[in-house]
Amino acid sequence: MSRSEALREDARAMQGELVELRHRLHRQPEVGLQLPRTQETVLAALEGLGLEVSTGTSTTSVTAVLRGGRRGPAVLLRGDMDALPVQEETGLAFSSEVEGVMHACGHDLHTAMLVGAARLLHAHRETLAGDVVFMFQPGEEGWDGAGHMLAEGVLDAAGQRVSSAYGMHVMSAMNPRGQFTTRPGTLMAASDELRVTVRGAGGHGSAPHLAKDPVTVAAQLVGDLQTMVTRTFDVFDPVILTVGLFHAGTKRNIIPDEATFQATVRTFSAEARDRMREASVLLCRSVAAGYGLEADAQYLEEYPVTVNAPDHAAFAAAVATEVFGADRYAPRVFPHAGSEDFSRVLEAVPGCYLFLGATVGEDWSTAPNNHSPRAQFSDEVLADGVLLHAELAVRALERDAAGTVAATG
Repeated sequence: MSRSEALREDARAMQGELVELRHRLHRQPEVGLQLPRTQETVLAALEGLGLEVSTGTSTTSVTAVLRGGRRGPAVLLRGDMDALPVQEETGLAFSSEVEGVMHACGHDLHTAMLVGAARLLHAHRETLAGDVVFMFQPGEEGWDGAGHMLAEGVLDAAGQRVSSAYGMHVMSAMNPRGQFTTRPGTLMAASDELRVTVRGAGGHGSAPHLAKDPVTVAAQLVGDLQTMVTRTFDVFDPVILTVGLFHAGTKRNIIPDEATFQATVRTFSAEARDRMREASVLLCRSVAAGYGLEADAQYLEEYPVTVNAPDHAAFAAAVATEVFGADRYAPRVFPHAGSEDFSRVLEAVPGCYLFLGATVGEDWSTAPNNHSPRAQFSDEVLADGVLLHAELAVRALERDAAGTVAATG
């Protein structure tokens, strides 16, 4: 039996355990950087594997290092563990038991798959041409858990900087169940926040000329920002700006002193992000000044653009195609407008992030999307996710070891 056949067989054999682990995680979701129950579950699942395990100080992260049978480079596999503040409406038998919290983005599958990959690679550790770092990360959903783990040294946990890094995200509706997809270069957008407070002078609604109405100026800015995007940014390097929060006033006949709104901003290149940071703030301040008001505009950076190294994206696509067949891999044409803090890892070391379709049912095009209270993710993809994690690690170690030898020889 070849190594790939053995990995496949062993991955399939653990499917039942993976499902049980995923359901346990799904019932007890946790939000943010502190996930004590999740951390405890992961540590218990890794017990007995002889891994070098460490936990975070600023978060409840888990970093586990597997030493391979041969000396060589180290590669990193990442799984995020946190849930969302969403009330589950799936009706599943293993639905969340925590009020107002749900694994609506599939991170319970990511955690279970990474545990499975650790077990699978441990069973085949003597064949590994180096070490594997398993990055169990809290706080992906807006808490910058990756940034915390990088600051605490996850990339050097094996005693040397990892030579490459790989991660995977399940999708409830973006592509067919069991299909892998990625692309070279920009895969996901940067995510930032524009926070604006327009300050005027309140008054009676019947006499707006005696006040300085911040509501009308703030409302105009919502439209002006959209016009700025379409008229000053290249359509082939797009910008998305969506105002999701707008607040002003206490009663219909009172002009308030101030109006506030917040927008999410998505950009697909560092250049567009830099321009948007300056242009959006300047526009808000200038328009408000034109009406004799002031605007406090802040552009708050969150996650950078997720960029796959082209050669690593080609490598990951080739591995997925060889392991699962050509019908199980589809190249992604356009980037995804969502964002990821795995982008911080890919800024530091080359690697690739992939998507895996996990739709429940056959019609993936109409299924509820990630973050929906009705989002569901199929258990059927768990063993395949474990297998691709393992194959990427095994082959990346061999590839990176060969590259190191070539570079030093």
